[in-house]
Amino acid sequence: MLILALGIGALIAAGLILGEQRIARRIDIVVAPVPLRDDAAAVERGRYLYQSRGCIDCHGANGGGATLAEDDAKGLKLAGPNLTAGNPRMASYQPVDWVRSVRHGVGTDGRALRLMPSEDYNRLTDDDLASIVAYVRQLAAQPGREQGVIRLPLPGRVMYGLGRIPEAVTKIDHSLPPAKPVAEGVSIEHGRYVAQMCAGCHGARLQGGNIAGAPPDWPPAARLAPGEGSAMPRYKDADAFVAMMRSGKRADGSAIAVMPFASLKTMSDTDLRALHLYLAQLAAS
Repeated sequence: MLILALGIGALIAAGLILGEQRIARRIDIVVAPVPLRDDAAAVERGRYLYQSRGCIDCHGANGGGATLAEDDAKGLKLAGPNLTAGNPRMASYQPVDWVRSVRHGVGTDGRALRLMPSEDYNRLTDDDLASIVAYVRQLAAQPGREQGVIRLPLPGRVMYGLGRIPEAVTKIDHSLPPAKPVAEGVSIEHGRYVAQMCAGCHGARLQGGNIAGAPPDWPPAARLAPGEGSAMPRYKDADAFVAMMRSGKRADGSAIAVMPFASLKTMSDTDLRALHLYLAQLAAS
């Protein structure tokens, strides 16, 4: 029993030390800047993407930051930073900083942005990335936290140090060029582009499973890819899929937990129907 206790203690100590080393490490990723825009079309497109692709869940509707999860009794708090000019860090952001943080999950100090789900946004086209930035840059300055808050209970800190909670920067192929624009419409190609936003929770292959880094009481993400347990057979037509995404409920009326429906329900019919078409054809291929 003593040996077991010593072993557990050593594992905890190692996890905490390795976690601090992971947090402190610098990651060098060379990126090409995307020119900034401030035209009305870019701002409007950026508004739609910001609201429908989950940005509000971490950064709030006004860009001032939002709390994702908090449990004082367990020592848990996850909160996104202020993106507006009220945050001195953001006021000094350059075009390369936006590309590195949004697409690659690396901050201006070269450290991993541990909360930023950049795997969802790595394949954004240059136009869509520039549009999101255009919208954020015109938001009114808000007071608020300069940096995100990541406070994990002891088991979470140990798991992070041991590599069981991966950061987005470790899951991205940083050598890939930006995605090429595809025509917006109810097509498999456009649906594939929209589906990139699902990678952070549902996995790069949409296989579902436990969400890395999520609070322990969150349920596993549903499998969207073909195979045993896939959720897609429940939505044989686009109307059923759109209804679920708008309501946050399954066809039987039961609520779906965790999914960011406050954002997803604002997606356009074109995006939702294209997404359903893409996911449906995966099962047929």
